[in-house]
Amino acid sequence: MVVLAASICTKGGKAVISRQFRDMTRTRIESLLASFPKLIPTNSQHTSVETADVRYVYQPLEDLYILLITNKASNILQDIETLHLFARVVSDMCRSADEREILKSSFELLGAFDEIVSLGYREQVNLMQVRSVLEMESHEEKIQDIIARNKEAEAKEELKRRAKQLEMQRREQQKRAAGQGGGSSYLGSGVTGYSSIPQQRFEAPDINPARTSSPAPSSLRTPAFKGSGMKLGSKKTKQAELLDALGGEGLAYEDVSTPSIPAVNEPSVPKNTRGTLPPVKAESIHVIVKEQISVTLMREGGLKSMELKGDMNLHITDPSQAQIKLALNTPTTDFGTDLQFKQHPKVAKFDDERVIALADSTRGFLVGQPIAVLRWRYAGKDESYVPLSINCWPSPSNDGTCEVNMEYELENEGVTLHDVVISIPLPPGSYPTVSSHSGEWALNPSSHSLDWSIPTISPEDQSGSLEFTVGGDDISAFFPVKVSFVGQGSIAGITAANVTRVDNGEEAVFSADSIVTTDTYVVV
Repeated sequence: MVVLAASICTKGGKAVISRQFRDMTRTRIESLLASFPKLIPTNSQHTSVETADVRYVYQPLEDLYILLITNKASNILQDIETLHLFARVVSDMCRSADEREILKSSFELLGAFDEIVSLGYREQVNLMQVRSVLEMESHEEKIQDIIARNKEAEAKEELKRRAKQLEMQRREQQKRAAGQGGGSSYLGSGVTGYSSIPQQRFEAPDINPARTSSPAPSSLRTPAFKGSGMKLGSKKTKQAELLDALGGEGLAYEDVSTPSIPAVNEPSVPKNTRGTLPPVKAESIHVIVKEQISVTLMREGGLKSMELKGDMNLHITDPSQAQIKLALNTPTTDFGTDLQFKQHPKVAKFDDERVIALADSTRGFLVGQPIAVLRWRYAGKDESYVPLSINCWPSPSNDGTCEVNMEYELENEGVTLHDVVISIPLPPGSYPTVSSHSGEWALNPSSHSLDWSIPTISPEDQSGSLEFTVGGDDISAFFPVKVSFVGQGSIAGITAANVTRVDNGEEAVFSADSIVTTDTYVVV
């Protein structure tokens, strides 16, 4: 028989303690333990289950499992007997079979496991022999303990003898002092031979009261603190050194000596809402369209929820251009009646003609500050309205790793996305090996995620992909995937077609700016 490992795990396959008797990586044993609970058949009385590579021999231990991982050629009867010995050892060394108690006695348990199995083969020992070995009783040690206790007792007796001798000498001196009349020896009076000295207060004369003391010389001052303190410099932290050793494009650390430079691992979108959108020169009539989108996509496909909020602001700086009306283009994406509109109280009703004008045509729009003339909102689950589709496909392998394929595609050609960051969580303690990618990627140590950055997604370059391999086979560890971007355009297709003056019908020069931002954009 060959026992590969002896482990105690939870019902969900999380390792509490594990002892490998053959050369096995931690990732491999964690992968085997994670897949073990899924292999146990329901309502079954069997104590073993097999896969293509190994055999699990297990036994419930209250809320935990104790199991042996063996090869398929191992003698199952001997494995069951060995498993029972492991269970008795755990029950003997732990007051209760819960996770906290197991971790508390983990060092002793691993030592006991090594006494039962050595290099994968069972040793001919029983519970009493294992207990005796763990107690590590030694005849020589007992003899040394007896010798040490005898020396300690002799030292105590010697102290008592000397204390008694000193007491006798003190009494003899007292008798001599009393025989001399208890008088005026230079030792003083009294029975003990000692007299108390009266305390006297001496005050130094004030030689020069008007003079103030000068500060102490520098050599007499308190020495400066010699600790290292906080040092500013470009020395890397251990975490940064680890990440640099692992490699990765765009992988960097934050240098505290140059605080004005942002950390590379933080999202690359600047703090302003425009990001890297090209600037727009504002004319005397400036139309600003702002939209904010919240999307929750399902990992299996489909849309869980989507909400789009938008508003149109009109900013007029020339009073002579205040009496105008604004015509809108027909949207490329037809939301139909699902898109709800709300206009300013002083603006005429927004109807099928798609014209924005004041209800009182004799008056003009407010000059000098932006005014929200139109607002719209959509809330629903129609997947065809999603501007950017994200597909995440984790594929576990048999070696305890997982291959992840990420894809994106621009679904709404009415917008161009800038500063796109797709953040994929990573399993704890694992780091990816990227095989192919578009755009750039970097590790984010603060959230332990892989940040995939795409500068621009436009109708001319609509899709991209990323492939990487990472340790771990739990596909839920790669979710939720978070997305952020700044878009140019309108998801609802609300754009200005032309601006005309109300008095003479002439077209006026105007400028337009459309911005789309994300509130929450995730794949769960």
